[in-house]
Amino acid sequence: MLIKRNPNGRDLPFPSEITPREVFESRRSFIKQLALGSIAGSALAEMAMREAFAQNAGAPKLAAKPNTSFVLMDKPTAFKDATTYNNFYEFGTDKSDPARHAGSLKPRPWTVSIEGEVKKPLTLDLDSLMKLAPLEERVYRLRCVEGWSMVIPWIGYSFSNIIKAAEPTGNAKFVEFVTLADKKQMPGVTSPVLEWPYVEGLRMDEANHPLTLLTLGMYGEVLPNQNGAPVRIVVPWKYGFKSAKSIVKIRFVKDQPQTAWNIANPQEYGFYSNVNPNVDHPRWSQATERRIGEDSFFTRKRKTLMFNGYDQVASLYTGMDLKKFF
Repeated sequence: MLIKRNPNGRDLPFPSEITPREVFESRRSFIKQLALGSIAGSALAEMAMREAFAQNAGAPKLAAKPNTSFVLMDKPTAFKDATTYNNFYEFGTDKSDPARHAGSLKPRPWTVSIEGEVKKPLTLDLDSLMKLAPLEERVYRLRCVEGWSMVIPWIGYSFSNIIKAAEPTGNAKFVEFVTLADKKQMPGVTSPVLEWPYVEGLRMDEANHPLTLLTLGMYGEVLPNQNGAPVRIVVPWKYGFKSAKSIVKIRFVKDQPQTAWNIANPQEYGFYSNVNPNVDHPRWSQATERRIGEDSFFTRKRKTLMFNGYDQVASLYTGMDLKKFF
């Protein structure tokens, strides 16, 4: 995995690579300055406009009632950090690539097909998805297998609402999420680093758990392109790569899905991928984590919590060897 390091050794974007929020929120003024020549160079101007668009400049607000059952004492990660330090290989492998390149993604019009072992196959546009269930704001931790974490106020509703609408048959044992793979919109899908489209999956009981969130926004706005617009899944007790972005198809299936990272390297990425401090990735310890935004020289890494602290899912894995089923 490619990680650009800046001179002081931190695995963070260079300050010069981060567009201040006040800049991208006032993109019209910024672009006007570009046109007047206050910022020289056509390449720089093109990059700046692309970044401004990708980072949700002027994004529509998304009203949602906070769900008090999902409240954390943890301080939320700054919006700037959450939208400029991302894994989204469809736009590149560097953490800053999604914010740079995701402006090419067109999140509307958008449809999601729900198919497979269901009594009621559905094709829902974005507005229909928004109206399927009341939107909630939930503050979740998200832990990356590489050893860093964030705390984000997501907007969406329990995926169980999709399950109810589709009425799966008794043959449905797993849910498969298929994401967009459009070379015109996503320059990264020309890379052989993964098989495309990106596919993820959950066992049916995992998908039906109240924590599993069909996600349409964050920080009171629609999802930024680089964070998985316009619809993604968030499974907070699993490593971040399980939370598929830019979903176009949801399939209810009999057999365990072949998922992108499990295909790419089954020795390193298991199907379950629960956050487990006792099972290290071959290249990274999982015992501790670095919270993005807590980057002082004196800041200690946090201890990683089993299931990322979401103990209410432990009963899903009773009797399972979680070192074997990693």
